[in-house]
Amino acid sequence: MNGTTGTTGSTGTTGSTGSADFTTRPVIVVGSGPTGLLLAGDLATAGVSVTLLEKRPHGISNLSRAFVLHARTLEQLDGRGLADPLEAVGRPLDRLRLFGRLTLALDTLPSRFGHLLVIPQYEVEKVLERRAVEAGVEFRYGTEVTGLAQDADGVTVEVRTSAGATGTLRAGYVVGADGMRSAVRNALGLPFPGRSVIRSVVLADVRLAEEPETLLTVDAVGDAFAFLAPFGDGYHRVIAWNRARDVPDTEPLDLDEVREVTRLALGRDFGMHDARWMSRFHSDERQAPAYRVGRVLLAGDAAHVHTPAGGQGMNTGLQDAANLSWKLARVIDGHATADLLDTYQAERHPVGRSVLRSSGGIVRLAMAERPWTLALRAALTTFLNHVGPARRRAVGQVTGIGYRYPAPRGAHRLTGARVPDVTFADGSRLYEAQRGGRFVLVTPKATPPGVHDEGPDGPRERRLAVRHWASDRRTALLVRPDGYVAWAADDACPAEIGTALATHVG
Repeated sequence: MNGTTGTTGSTGTTGSTGSADFTTRPVIVVGSGPTGLLLAGDLATAGVSVTLLEKRPHGISNLSRAFVLHARTLEQLDGRGLADPLEAVGRPLDRLRLFGRLTLALDTLPSRFGHLLVIPQYEVEKVLERRAVEAGVEFRYGTEVTGLAQDADGVTVEVRTSAGATGTLRAGYVVGADGMRSAVRNALGLPFPGRSVIRSVVLADVRLAEEPETLLTVDAVGDAFAFLAPFGDGYHRVIAWNRARDVPDTEPLDLDEVREVTRLALGRDFGMHDARWMSRFHSDERQAPAYRVGRVLLAGDAAHVHTPAGGQGMNTGLQDAANLSWKLARVIDGHATADLLDTYQAERHPVGRSVLRSSGGIVRLAMAERPWTLALRAALTTFLNHVGPARRRAVGQVTGIGYRYPAPRGAHRLTGARVPDVTFADGSRLYEAQRGGRFVLVTPKATPPGVHDEGPDGPRERRLAVRHWASDRRTALLVRPDGYVAWAADDACPAEIGTALATHVG
């Protein structure tokens, strides 16, 4: 290494004050939450050298707020061989109840994962961190970004360690996955428009004398809202809010207040005792106008934050990472131009905006108090309970299954659509074939030989990047590494398929 910046195993730190490390690494990821860990692990798995910077002395904390993995996220994790280990730790829930009267069935989802998985964020981070370490990601904990500057060739990142040492790192690209108060976003000078929606939300980890009847317990009555979820270690996380008690985040919090707001919302406090941690926070709705500025990109909470309603926060960030990682890897290895990174903004910014609206709508309806808002909630509940297509659309939004990406004018109707997992004739599955960041080509069985990854045609790099299977369908599909259709055609000939491979795979 140049200068005095060095590493020690997977937890290296920047060296002495005033030194600079101008060794250019392809990518620096800032932030070791779920989004940053998945992104860094994907890039390293694809053979890209990655340095991950984290301000905290170590990345994993049990003070996480997220507790749910939805079906689309589980599918993305399945494409990396990570879903089954998480399923073994978490607890599935195949019904989601909202507003007391609305039940959203998840077991009818067109997915291998007909449920949501109740699992603390730190368990997800453990799996993602282990994968990233094994893939060769260089971790630098206790390292804070204090500024950055980019030019035509790369990005210079100013850093400071927890010991007060300063230095400079150099990368081809930087991804800020460093949360709502993102140092990367601030260094870019990007605004983060929006507002605080709920103030003085209380969090607590408690033991319960009485076990709740349901895995997730949530309700809102009058001015009070409360949510209970199990950690799996004897403690439960409480997230609660009392509209009548609007105080700053710095106001002291005790267990009596947590019990009181829980009783108001749920009718009882389940005998809460032995709180090991309590805190207040406020919930914002904000979104950056741009997810990419030159060689710097934003993902997860650095790009968008919203209310926790629907449990979509961690999921949206992980799906950001799945969308960005393969594109960034292809640009860095020379198989695509930097223009490919513009599709990250085009595809993920609308999803982030939609999640802001849906999560905000859920929390506003849950806390309705005026007669007209109560009437609206009752009407919407009745409508969704009785109109199947509308209910399926709502489920698709919350779970992420229903999103698709925009397609170019004149493209096949399936272009941009999510591809459900399919089982091929040899018993293998589509999501297994995607592992390692590969495209998957699915063609009709009648397609002549000479187009698949083992054939003699095309560059060796393309054959290594694409897996090929034949199916009973007449539509040929080229599935992107994140599980969406890059190209499709009915009754395609080998020449058309070859052109599609050259265009999308390189």
